[in-house]
Amino acid sequence: MGYVKGLRCRECGREYPKEPINICEFCFGPLEVTYQYDEIRKVLSREVIASRPPNMWRYAELMPLDNGPTVGFDVGFTPLVRAHNLGKALGVSELYLKNDAVSHPTLSFKDRVVAVAVSKAREFGFDTVACASTGNLANAVAASAASAGMNSYIFIPSDLEQGKVIGTQVFGTHLVGVLGSYDDVNRLCTEIADRYRWAFVNINIRPFYAEGSKTFGYEIVEQMGWRVPKHIVVPMAGGSLITKIRKSFKEFQEIGLIEPESCGTRFYGAQAAGCSPIVTAVKNGTDLFKPVKPNTIAKSLAIGNPADGFYAIQAIKQSGGWAEEVTDDEIVEGIKLLAETEGVFTETAGGVTVGVTKKLIEQGRIPGDESIVISITGNGLKTQEALIGKVKEHQVIDSKLSSFEALLLEKGAEVW
Repeated sequence: MGYVKGLRCRECGREYPKEPINICEFCFGPLEVTYQYDEIRKVLSREVIASRPPNMWRYAELMPLDNGPTVGFDVGFTPLVRAHNLGKALGVSELYLKNDAVSHPTLSFKDRVVAVAVSKAREFGFDTVACASTGNLANAVAASAASAGMNSYIFIPSDLEQGKVIGTQVFGTHLVGVLGSYDDVNRLCTEIADRYRWAFVNINIRPFYAEGSKTFGYEIVEQMGWRVPKHIVVPMAGGSLITKIRKSFKEFQEIGLIEPESCGTRFYGAQAAGCSPIVTAVKNGTDLFKPVKPNTIAKSLAIGNPADGFYAIQAIKQSGGWAEEVTDDEIVEGIKLLAETEGVFTETAGGVTVGVTKKLIEQGRIPGDESIVISITGNGLKTQEALIGKVKEHQVIDSKLSSFEALLLEKGAEVW
């Protein structure tokens, strides 16, 4: 059996049972899962975790399931890569990539949250899962539903990248494109969720779904030798991921897996300039953000009215961190810089994170002699359109050695 106590409103603190609800009926605040930490402390240790298979379920006691998972058995435990070359290019000494670009099965961190959401939906007795998505979640829900033998309905903005559209359709889901932005899609899905008994992973199942993001943070701590980084840069769309990574560090402290004095991580939020409501609020020194209409190539981050924006702002400010934005051109440069230095191809969200990290280092907000983690949350194969016309053209020659040598002579072998 699991260790979940129930749900609690993040605003008024009112308690709720474990049910598929996400909003407090008294103050309309969002609900969050609470745990029996005293009991978890008795059974979960570093040694127990290390003895388990390398997947996200090695931290099962801190996941919101009453029983074991029923999907996503191989999700998680993606590499934490020491990025020596990128670190040298940016002028820092200890830089890491948490690389969910290789996440199983759909190459983004959304595989984590969906594995939890679909397992919880089955516990609740749902036979259909659904979501509003900017792309990565669509891929993950469609794949997980297929493996679980469940029906699925996916709603996306109609102008998403083809890689993400095809990467959803291939799983045989019911895919619906909606004219408008993600925020329009989400409003529609909220209405649908009120009428149909479907498990919308990021609406009525949201409190449970969001807990899956914590495993991204748990793994960082374990892979760094049971310590937290001094600085971590996180891309922000709805704003949930940065809050859940912070929660994961605090939970490990709460149950005694890391020392309290080690939890001094500064959190930095990264957004695209064409959709940066959270960044703008942080820079203006306010606790509230102003919704915007997205206009950026980073479509996976194009949420103009982020559901967890307020809490992302708090996580950044309380940790002593900061937030920054990058232009579309800087996003492309970030993608290329990561690929050329570390051989990692990230989607546009990763270009945002790399570009923002570069800016923060140049601004002196992140020092060069402390540990830094860059969050890479999705694979570049999903957003290839962003690089059309932005990379070098390849050469075409006859199938003759003389043709190749002529090309070497023309280009100069030493500089080509």
